Amino acid sequence: MTDAPATLPSIAILGAGSMGGAVVRGVAASGLAADGVTVTNRTRGKAEALADLPGVTSVALEDEPDANLRAAASAELVLIGVKPGMVTDLLREIAPVLRADAVVVSLAAGVTLETFSSVLGPDVAVMRSMPNTPALIGKGVTGLAAGPTVSAAQAAAVRRLFETCGIVIETPESQIDALSTISGSGPAYVYLLSEQLTAAAEAKGFARDQARAMAEQTFIGAAALMEASGEDPAELRRQVTSPKGTTERAIAVLLDEHLDETFGRATDAALARARELAAGG
Repeated sequence: MTDAPATLPSIAILGAGSMGGAVVRGVAASGLAADGVTVTNRTRGKAEALADLPGVTSVALEDEPDANLRAAASAELVLIGVKPGMVTDLLREIAPVLRADAVVVSLAAGVTLETFSSVLGPDVAVMRSMPNTPALIGKGVTGLAAGPTVSAAQAAAVRRLFETCGIVIETPESQIDALSTISGSGPAYVYLLSEQLTAAAEAKGFARDQARAMAEQTFIGAAALMEASGEDPAELRRQVTSPKGTTERAIAVLLDEHLDETFGRATDAALARARELAAGG
């Protein structure tokens, strides 16, 4: 195994929306970007929102139209954070100026490594990432898949970059879409459950603010306990579920509704859609 680098090489993030913005905040907070981070956005307002981060140079394309070229030309790690439909044009733009030792990392959902290589050429090191929104607070899960020309040192540097935003799971690209249905979409599943528990509390006579506090803090506390204890979720559930008690009765209803099959169908539907997007659908 290649050791993670003590510091990160030069970084460019082209298109710092929600995910790119989360990454740049994580990197800035870590203090690992000894050679700095250059971030580009289309508008001045988005650029200004990141301009005060330590070690970050944030540039608006409306002020400096060639900023993507200059940023890509100077960076070893080039993250592509624009919308999927804009990726190919951006890759064509930066391809002539990429450094020989650069690794280009996709933040775009549904854009394959093959697409990157078809534009940049087969010798350029490319990786595909799939972060999730808790990366915004350093609690994210990022899936990483490396192309065939990525060196062990390059993979270690990219992994270290994303570890500033949470944990990293390395996987073959064939599993990236499946990963997206669990950790990528997963926060929405949690929020939906919190919504429904809040609604159940309101139906039982609690005020909206009380219902939200009960439901939301229950999810926050349960997740924190799971992290702190290291226990298997099934064991933690058993600890709450006293024999013949109220929780046991509630869990029985959820199991009778085949919750396992529901989550299976939900993640299968997400996977089917991810494959449609990858095929251009």
